[in-house]
Amino acid sequence: MLTNAPRGTKDILPEQATAWLWLENKIRELCGLYGYEEIRTPIFEHTELFLRGIGEGTDVVEKEMYTFTDRGNRSITLRPENTASVVRAWLQNKLYANVGLTKLFYIGSMFRYDRPQAGRLREFHQFGVEALGEKNPAVDAEIILLAWEFLHGLGLDDLTLKINTVGCPKCRPIWRRKLTEYFTENADELCGDCRRRLEKNPLRILDCKIDGDKDFMEDAPRIETCLCDECREHFADVKKFLTAAGVDFTVEPRLVRGLDYYTKTAFEIQYAPLGAQSAVAGGGRYDGLICEIGGDDTPAVGFAAGLERILLALELQNLLPAQTKKITAFVVAGGAAAEVYAFKILTDLRRQNILATMDFGKRTMKSQMKSAAKSGAKFALIVGEDEVAASTVTVKNLTTAEQVTIPLAQVVEKIIAR
Repeated sequence: MLTNAPRGTKDILPEQATAWLWLENKIRELCGLYGYEEIRTPIFEHTELFLRGIGEGTDVVEKEMYTFTDRGNRSITLRPENTASVVRAWLQNKLYANVGLTKLFYIGSMFRYDRPQAGRLREFHQFGVEALGEKNPAVDAEIILLAWEFLHGLGLDDLTLKINTVGCPKCRPIWRRKLTEYFTENADELCGDCRRRLEKNPLRILDCKIDGDKDFMEDAPRIETCLCDECREHFADVKKFLTAAGVDFTVEPRLVRGLDYYTKTAFEIQYAPLGAQSAVAGGGRYDGLICEIGGDDTPAVGFAAGLERILLALELQNLLPAQTKKITAFVVAGGAAAEVYAFKILTDLRRQNILATMDFGKRTMKSQMKSAAKSGAKFALIVGEDEVAASTVTVKNLTTAEQVTIPLAQVVEKIIAR
């Protein structure tokens, strides 16, 4: 129906927008403190960017992307995530030439064709940060700490930080081979998707929502038996930095995240009361992505957080801000001449940053006064024929019912004083 939004999308109504703006302001304030600058990328990109960046064996690419052919016969995809887009923008605009480490953040809509449910829509919003150009494990820790401080600073309880390492191109093939051998022996236990993943990308089996709780998964080969010295040392240093920052974490050997570009560090922050959709933020290092997209071999690390899930978590704990903006003045006009006079008052008040409104329905003054009372305004500024003739305004305090008449030239000054 034309009166319904497409399935998996949702309107953000005025009474909800207050919470969104509050949350976005929190993000910008924290990112500024950490030295991250905002970037805004296009909502759609060339499909090849995501095929190469995310990985063709992932569920995102194979099942969830919104891809279409434009009038120029180009394959275009609505962004399912923003890291690949940020990397493309970093390369195209030569941001790497400015400083050794580029620190960026974004807020925006992403699109994935998935079964809609609480905290997971087909159009969803993410906040994310990306640090490009530095291999120091302290940057991994800073990224994780920023995500943790953001969520913890909102007042959320029951947060759990899980971390892992997924190795690098030197040691991950060893782990992949061991996983392939192990899951081949247990192929009869795998779901249809995981039997297909067995050939393309066995790491994805560890992330399966269907097979994840089956007994044989507990004995799957772990990455720590395959790590090269570099990855082992890097992960140990990340843990040291997090410990120094006083952040509690759990090492989760089966945490691989859902995108192929991750190397070394991977992490996820979960909010248990959300149940199946408990992951509210996650990310990791992606040292190979920039090279894969067409740049030089460059280290990078980042994370993304789902804003719908965070708002849902805040609602569960009654942490969303209350509507605090109240109308100061409601201008009431009686008659055509008074309406013009009232509009001038309304404009003068707003130019002095006073929240004011008036009734544009040409209703009776009695009806307008009822609207003024319902609006929650502190004052009703009443203008009729007598006030127009005398260049005055009658000001009524809607709380005390006190009423005075003052010169038009003094109305803004008096309202500010009161």
